[in-house]
Amino acid sequence: MIQRCQWHKRENVVSYLPKSQQALWRRKLQQAYEKPTYAEAQTALHRIRQGLRLLNASAVASLDEGMKEILTLHRLGVFSGLGISLKTTNCLASVLAQVARRTGKVCRWRNSDQKQRWVASALLDIEPKLHRIKGYRHLPLLRAALQGEIRGQSPATGDQVA
Repeated sequence: MIQRCQWHKRENVVSYLPKSQQALWRRKLQQAYEKPTYAEAQTALHRIRQGLRLLNASAVASLDEGMKEILTLHRLGVFSGLGISLKTTNCLASVLAQVARRTGKVCRWRNSDQKQRWVASALLDIEPKLHRIKGYRHLPLLRAALQGEIRGQSPATGDQVA
């Protein structure tokens, strides 16, 4: 189960468009991502796809690539509670940057165990400085949705997924 970074996807799509058109399509994509339900977001993205088809085939191909994964939080029914923190890779990039600051000057690892210990030590060091993600109280809903997905049930209806 993957949630693609909506910010990166949006920027990849608009990068194929002329500068004069990028702000408009950036806004349209953002509005589609902010739709409250999976069906609404998917419909909005399909409308955008039709409009982009007239402008640039590469932009359409970029939008199509990973279309399902870009709306994973919507599909699981947790976008409204967890989307603010999990729709981008910002929280992961922040943790990775902090680990890199603590381990980046090590030039030679004796073995993989040593590297794993350093990374674990760095994570323990930064843990007290980390903030809770916005909507953390909705994490049990995410867990339940993921467990349903693993069992092959639709998060929205509880029906078996084909």
